Amino acid sequence: MRWLTFSLAFLLLAPFVQGQDTATVRLADGFQLPVGENGSGKGYYRARGMRPNGHLGEDWDGVGGGDTDLGDPVWVTANGVVLYARDFHLGWGNVVIVRHAYLEGGQTMFVDSLYGHLNEILVQEGQQVTRGQKIGTIGNAHGQYAAHLHFEMRKNLKIGMARSAFARDYSNYWDPSEFIATHPRLEGGDRFASAPINTFVKYSGPADLDSAIAEAGGAPPRTSSLTSGSPLTPLPTPKARMPFKIDRFEDMRGGKY
Repeated sequence: MRWLTFSLAFLLLAPFVQGQDTATVRLADGFQLPVGENGSGKGYYRARGMRPNGHLGEDWDGVGGGDTDLGDPVWVTANGVVLYARDFHLGWGNVVIVRHAYLEGGQTMFVDSLYGHLNEILVQEGQQVTRGQKIGTIGNAHGQYAAHLHFEMRKNLKIGMARSAFARDYSNYWDPSEFIATHPRLEGGDRFASAPINTFVKYSGPADLDSAIAEAGGAPPRTSSLTSGSPLTPLPTPKARMPFKIDRFEDMRGGKY
């Protein structure tokens, strides 16, 4: 019994006993949608999908529209460890980022999932989570949008909240629904892996963008033919709450999203 108690305590504290730059994490046994009963997506629709150089994730909205899904549960897509659970303000509101390890062709791979605009955060940084666990509730970024979940899957483990420092394409991002559809069940869910942590580039807002770009090791385009102005120039926060579908490129505008 004492051994069992010690083992459980070890698993809960594992992210902190492996050293500064790694965490012990249970391998994913599969990936699921973050909304709907049992991750089915039932009762929700994908209002916006992932598009390179445009929208970098998916927006999941309740079929009732408006704020009818405000406070609905958000499920973590797979087993993993929480690396970020904070209010980032700007156009994001409350955000959770989870790192996952999974087996692909016999190799251990890693991917980050991001959950944005949350009404509540129900997990803490360093916490181990299991597929389908409730990690937050659907929000509206403190009233900036109609309630919905912004959901991303990242290949690049450096991004964190510094999206403007990286290329906005498939070199850094997965199409979330496509990734989940091709990884619904995986082997290895009873095993553990050592996952890298502390990989995010330093970024606390638009003022840190130049240093984040330098730390990322490159400089993505600082302007876009799809938008006017530079993503380095923050846009003022709208005084009135706007439906989130109005501006298809709002997540490209520095400081707003």
